[in-house]
Amino acid sequence: MIKIIKRLVFLLVAAALFVVGGFLLFITLTDYKPEASLSLAIDNPNDNKIKPGEAFTVTTFNIGYAGLDQNSDFFMDGGTMSRASSKEQTTVNLQAITAFMKEKQSDIFMLQEVDVKSSRSYRMNQVEYLTSELASYSHAFALNYKVPWVPVPLFDPMGAVQSGLLTLSTLHSTDNKRLDLPGKESWPRQQLDLDRALLVSRFPVDNGKELVLINLHLSAFDKGGSIRKQQLSFLSSYIQQEYEQGNYLIVGGDWNHSLPGTDPLAFTSTQDSPEWLQSFPDQFEPASFQWALDKEIATVRTMDIPYTDGINFRAIIDGFFLSPNIEVIKVQGTELKYEHSDHNPVTATLVLR
Repeated sequence: MIKIIKRLVFLLVAAALFVVGGFLLFITLTDYKPEASLSLAIDNPNDNKIKPGEAFTVTTFNIGYAGLDQNSDFFMDGGTMSRASSKEQTTVNLQAITAFMKEKQSDIFMLQEVDVKSSRSYRMNQVEYLTSELASYSHAFALNYKVPWVPVPLFDPMGAVQSGLLTLSTLHSTDNKRLDLPGKESWPRQQLDLDRALLVSRFPVDNGKELVLINLHLSAFDKGGSIRKQQLSFLSSYIQQEYEQGNYLIVGGDWNHSLPGTDPLAFTSTQDSPEWLQSFPDQFEPASFQWALDKEIATVRTMDIPYTDGINFRAIIDGFFLSPNIEVIKVQGTELKYEHSDHNPVTATLVLR
């Protein structure tokens, strides 16, 4: 009997090691490894050219794959959920986000966490839905998360993920690229994590220059913020080079830092600041650039619990970093009470000098 028990234990351990080893081999062989610079197609190109002296609007919005509504939490932030609560609620959230965009009618939308084929959002193609509903907009999409299966949490895994950055505009764009960001987690965590990138779109200006639009979503849960430092260093060098060529630059999106000049303590909360939230570094080049933020409206809330006003910790991590040849007319966050996403959108009215 003892020999039989030992043999069963051995077989169970061997089977477990085989399954784990097989899975690790699988995610290693299927790991998404895009080129450092990848050209992207732009669909439905518009002919409108931007002109100096004329105001235009740009909105950044992390839509949280239409699954992080006010009744949701998230396991990476201390909660339990890894997916949207239901396909029906995901549909409701996506429709509400689209309705906001239609009402806002910004010239440019910079969206983050847009799913195309993910278990967490019930495999809804959100790029297809958004671009069909906003058919007058040109659009470009860059993957930054492509994993065949995320096995955590163990009893309710996130599953398959394909997600990325989506830029929509009413303006004529000549070039769109996915630029891979430096800084990777160690194996095998990186094989299950995002491959962070910039979505860089170029719009010709009728004075012969270019407006370079950079849609970003930086890392959040990297221990000590070491990966975020590498990403910011790469970004700093890139935008400096572009500005020296005389171009206009708009860098916008989810920075996953408490942005300069903002104070999370200004927003009533019973929670402490989450570990992942770091202050933006004091020295970030080019120093001549300017921030365009709404300091009155928090853009993100903690996800360890569902949202209750006055309970969840909130901060401003979404906004724009602009070259000095762009004039800021107005910056306005929209308080949506996190009803359909864990972020609030921010809109800037700008003029090229």
